[in-house]
Amino acid sequence: MEPDSKKSQGTSNRTVHWPSLGIGAGIAIACIFCGVLLVNMINTESTQVLDEIIINEITTTKKPTIASFYDNASPILGDLNAPLTMIEFGDYQCTFCKKFFDETEESILTNYVETGKVKMLFKDFIVVNEDSVNAASAAHCANDQKMFWQYHSTLYNNWDGEGTGWASSEQLHQFASTLGLDMDKFSECMSKSKWKELVDSSHADGRTLGVDATPTFFIIDQNNKVLKIIGAQRYDVFQEVFDSLLE
Repeated sequence: MEPDSKKSQGTSNRTVHWPSLGIGAGIAIACIFCGVLLVNMINTESTQVLDEIIINEITTTKKPTIASFYDNASPILGDLNAPLTMIEFGDYQCTFCKKFFDETEESILTNYVETGKVKMLFKDFIVVNEDSVNAASAAHCANDQKMFWQYHSTLYNNWDGEGTGWASSEQLHQFASTLGLDMDKFSECMSKSKWKELVDSSHADGRTLGVDATPTFFIIDQNNKVLKIIGAQRYDVFQEVFDSLLE
């Protein structure tokens, strides 16, 4: 498969991936008032989606810190001084992560990231299979050549279902080649599983923060007020949150 030219740019110990979680189906926005270390973060609401699955945010034994949001992540996309930060926990094979990418992300980029209001980070939260781990690792290998976001977009632009093989090792190398990456460096990075620990640590950060579905988003303002959005919600949902925090 050749990359297309589309422009980019658990309440138990089990991670749950809900393919029924859709646009407008449900939203959990938990408003969290916190200090710099966010030591009392978990104070939750429940949200019911169309198929009557109840999503409950959980209390973890490990208390989250600000590092739980920012460590083990992608490079920042946007103005480093932007007043708001949006962090997405996602899986490159996740159906609704793809839906968010196709239907919502571009509008956020145009209206909030490119205008200096929001900066974005992506964190890996693996819910499908080993190909997802490899795809996440490949994006970080691309980051070694300052091409994370280009590779990130290439993955979603070539998405072809969950567990269908489109993110095989061969395909991941093909994507890198099409982007013009140094293939010797990329292949060495992949063969040594250079970023596997980072990908695993990112998933652990998500568990600490109560993430149990993809995509899950955290919006953080300059006072470390955090809002959580679950699912591939419509653009207007994000717009309302951003505008309320920017007032």
